[in-house]
Formats: sequence, structure tokens, C-alpha cells
Amino acid sequence: MAHADEPKVSGVDRSRRVKYIRSIDQVTNIPESEREKLKKVSERYVFRANDYYLGLINWNDPNDPIKQLIIPRQEELNDWGQLDASKESQVTVARGVQHKYPHTVLLLCNEVCGAYCRYCFRKRLFMDENDEVTLDVSEGLKYIAEDPAVTNVLLTGGDPLLMSTRRLVEIFDALRKIPHVRIIRIGSKMPAFDPWRILRDEALQEAFRKYSQPDRRIYLMAHFDHPRELTEEAVTGLDCFIKSGVICVNQCPMIAGINDDPGVLTELWQRLAWAGCPPYYLFQGRPTAGNEPYAVPIVRGWNIFRQANLTGSGLARRPRYVMSHETGKIEILAVDEEHIYLRYHRAKEESDRGRFMIYKRDDEAGWMDELEPVNEDSPRFAPSPLLALDEAFGGLEVGDAPD
Repeated sequence: MAHADEPKVSGVDRSRRVKYIRSIDQVTNIPESEREKLKKVSERYVFRANDYYLGLINWNDPNDPIKQLIIPRQEELNDWGQLDASKESQVTVARGVQHKYPHTVLLLCNEVCGAYCRYCFRKRLFMDENDEVTLDVSEGLKYIAEDPAVTNVLLTGGDPLLMSTRRLVEIFDALRKIPHVRIIRIGSKMPAFDPWRILRDEALQEAFRKYSQPDRRIYLMAHFDHPRELTEEAVTGLDCFIKSGVICVNQCPMIAGINDDPGVLTELWQRLAWAGCPPYYLFQGRPTAGNEPYAVPIVRGWNIFRQANLTGSGLARRPRYVMSHETGKIEILAVDEEHIYLRYHRAKEESDRGRFMIYKRDDEAGWMDELEPVNEDSPRFAPSPLLALDEAFGGLEVGDAPD
């Protein structure tokens, strides 16, 4: 846990440039014999890291969570899961454009990340044969401009903050010329992987100050998975986003070996709240190909989530525990001795909005598709009339964010 005598956020060198590492052979802390085995994994699921992030690893600890997050494991080659577990292809309306919920459109505008999380649910995007991402977002911008229901646009991929500041400014400017777009979101793990992306770039800071306006904000959907990622440099980076007018929240999945522990999550959420980047979503890990060693069953995940949410201030206890299913974002509400209780927080089909579902408890299941309804007519209570307000105002909360 954090302590009162931890060093204050100060004295960070804002000019540093991290050195990227694209081959397992360059990670000399791994024994050569092991590196040879892991190269086979990285041939299927790409490896990338940098000297700063690798420096967070305690190489004397074989179970170090940062190591588990970034270094390949042979179990990734097990025959398990699907590359597109949530069927994102079904909501792709144009190349690089996904539209699943009425008010939110995703622009997959970059096909590279600062580093690659081993449990990534979009690892298919980084494979040579994949062409879902496009650097040309003009078609997406046209699509958004023609749909006045779209109030939120999420820039994702890949990591948008790896794009040049010039390209980001072009996208910000184009979106701000569309009157009905109120929120621009940036899904990024760069605040954890490379805090200097914001710290050394005054032009990016100025762009945020210009385009994050009092009634039309830019949101950073940050991605910190473990408290050890919240270094002095990372917290200083978050402070820079905030001082540049960006609203910061954090979302992350529950990952075996990394944060599947109530104490770890409690510390993560408290420290994020202290830094002005409160928790937003905790995701149930998708059954994505290669992700078997990182999977946590729903029941175990719920118990971890529930225990983690027993302490801390209200700001640190805001996340919803959800799974991004092909049919919508499904909140895991509760588990008892016999049942698992779920509710559609966001839904692809209007008829599912707010629906409540009861399934038989299965301690091994990791996804809704593996669960058995209580009966064929499992209780599905009608959505609350209050949801009409959400429709009327184009989305009253930031809760329609995709994964």
C-alpha cells in the first residue's frame, strides 16, 4: 500500500525520450534459453516495450506483475479463445470505424501501441494480415458528421498518442467543427508506458487546452493496471494532462497474475483517485486468443472486485465491473450461492437496454456465453423509464465508452 512518506511528485526530467525495444533478444534480463522459446510467442503475438517500462520490473521475482504484463509467456500459444471475441467486426461500419452504441463512435486511427500488453483484446490489429485500422479518418469523420445522435467519439486503435501531434490536432479540429460531437475520448496506455509523451510536448499540451473546452471536453481514458505503474513520472504526466484541461479516468481489465487481488486493486484505485484519475471501469477479461494465462473466472473476479470496493473514499470506489460482450456492455451486479446477476449497462439492441438477467452460478465460467440461464425464460425485466432521459439528452454519462 502507499505510505505517507512516499516521495512527492517533483523533479521529473521532462525532456527524456524512451528507447523502444522490439525484439525479445534485446531483453538481456531473460536467460538466453528462455528467450529462444519466447521468440516463438512473439512471432505470433508481437512484442514491443521500452527501457523505462522494462525498468519497472523486479527481475528477481518470477511472478513480478509488470513482467507478467509485458513479457511473453509460452502459454499464449495454447489453443484458446478467439481473436475477435466481442465480434467488433459486426459493428464496423467502415474501415477503422465502429458504431455499437447510439451516441458513441470509435475511430481506430492508429495500429501501434507504446508497448503491447500480453492480454490485449485487440491483438489481431497488430498482425500483418489485418487491415481494420486506417490512418485516414476522413470517412469516419464524414460518417460522424452525418449522424446527429453521435455525441462521443473515441480515438483508439492502437494508441492514438503515438500519432504525431500534428495529426492529432487535425483530428481534434475536424471533430470540433461537428456541432453535435460534445466529447472526444482518447483511449491510451501511454501515460503508463511513456509519461514523457505529454511532459515534453508543449504543442500537445496547447492542443488540449484549445480543444478541451468548458462544455466540450477531451477525456483521457487512461489504462493503469497495477499501482507500480503509478511512478512519480506517471503521476506528473497525469497532472500535465489535467492542467492542460483534459478530464482523466482509468479503465483496466482484471488480469490473472497482475491485479487479481483485492489489495492491489484497492491501492490502484485509491492512488488513481488521489492523482485526479479516478477508476471508471474494471473489465472482465475477454476470451481472446492467446489470453488463457491471464483469464479470471467471473465468480472469482466478482469476489475480488467486491472486496476491493469495501474501503477507500467514494471517488476510489466508482468503477463498474463489466464485460464488453458482442451484445453490449454487461455489468456484473452480484453473485450468491446459486446465481450470477447481470444487467445491460449499454446494449447494442435497444430492446436490451437496462435488461436484468439471472444465470446459474458457474465458478469456472469466464464469459456470459458460458453461463446457463436459470430457465429458458430467464427473468429479463423491462428497462427503467428513466432511460428515456438518457436518450433525450444524448447520453447523460460517460458510460457508453467501449472497451
